[in-house]
Amino acid sequence: MSLKIDLKNINKSNWIKYQFDQIAEKISETVDPKNTDLNIYVGLEHLDANNIHIRKYGKPSEVIGNKLRCYPGDVIFGKRRAYLRKAAVINFNGICSAHSFVLRSKSEAIDSKLFPFFIHSDSFMHQAINISVGGLSPTINWRHLKKINFLLPPKKEQPKLTELLSAIDEVVQQDYKVYEEINKLYLSFSNDVFRNKSVKNINDVAEIISGSFGDDSGKHSARVLGVSSIKEEGEIDFNKYHERFFNDKEFSKYLLKEGDLIMAKSSGNSNNIISGRVSIYDKTEQNHIASNFTFRIRPKKKDTLKLFHAIYCMKSQSFIKKLAVGSTYPNLTLSDIHLFKVYIPSDSENKKLTQLFLKKKEVSLKIEKSKFLQKALINKVFDDI
Repeated sequence: MSLKIDLKNINKSNWIKYQFDQIAEKISETVDPKNTDLNIYVGLEHLDANNIHIRKYGKPSEVIGNKLRCYPGDVIFGKRRAYLRKAAVINFNGICSAHSFVLRSKSEAIDSKLFPFFIHSDSFMHQAINISVGGLSPTINWRHLKKINFLLPPKKEQPKLTELLSAIDEVVQQDYKVYEEINKLYLSFSNDVFRNKSVKNINDVAEIISGSFGDDSGKHSARVLGVSSIKEEGEIDFNKYHERFFNDKEFSKYLLKEGDLIMAKSSGNSNNIISGRVSIYDKTEQNHIASNFTFRIRPKKKDTLKLFHAIYCMKSQSFIKKLAVGSTYPNLTLSDIHLFKVYIPSDSENKKLTQLFLKKKEVSLKIEKSKFLQKALINKVFDDI
């Protein structure tokens, strides 16, 4: 089968309109996690945004209350906070969160392998988000979702679209495999470096303050970086900020300097951000401030990378996880961070840690680009429907 498809001129004149309950059925089989032979549990926390595959999961013994049964080929779609765009195809027998829908495609309307891509299209996601109801955790009702109409290509045209989208998905998955191998090397070496070493209180090596959101009463404009700006691989998304104003004293106190670290206090409503995630501020321009949902950590010596690795390492992150309190949004306090103890790597240790970490970042960026292309292709296929 050829992958040559003219995406600029997809003829949708013969596409067919279906109500969503004609495209998929909702599986409502429930399971008591304390009375099941199944050994895999998938919560919303295990689903990654904009990823049709599940890369992590838990155990039924870790949860309470009835859950939903899921089977290979089903799609789990997070019905709570749908704007997080969490939906993934199942390739095992297991149970999942009751805050999700278990969806099974109907072969009369859509190929089962095309269905997960359709669910990740803007056309579907925007409709799902629009019908969500509620305040802090807006939720989708099936009675509303099932009535929405969507256009789909005829069954005979679906295989070539499935092949195209599966091809780019395979590229993304291969990139993830490379990333996981490099990450294993980083974690292994990191564990060796930070295991059973003499440590210092973090206050001895850094100045730590809580960030600020300003009050718009001052004359100094700054871009405030929140938890959503803190990316997984130590980078900052400078496109995510709030323009705020600060008075002279606040501006001087909170202004970020090149080499500072920003750490998340709490996840808030941000997708996949956890307490303790840390990024390096590498800008030379002086117009950014860390928000009140973050800590600004300023190394007392010019050893930003060493301190970053010390906080980023698994040992430190495990300690942070224990400190964070709260069920929905675990939160860290300034007094928590003052309890923190770190080992500062030697120059040679830091060199190898940084080499492995930069390789991780390189592959992570490749994954990001591949996923961007994948999303663009999905939307090109399913746009205006």
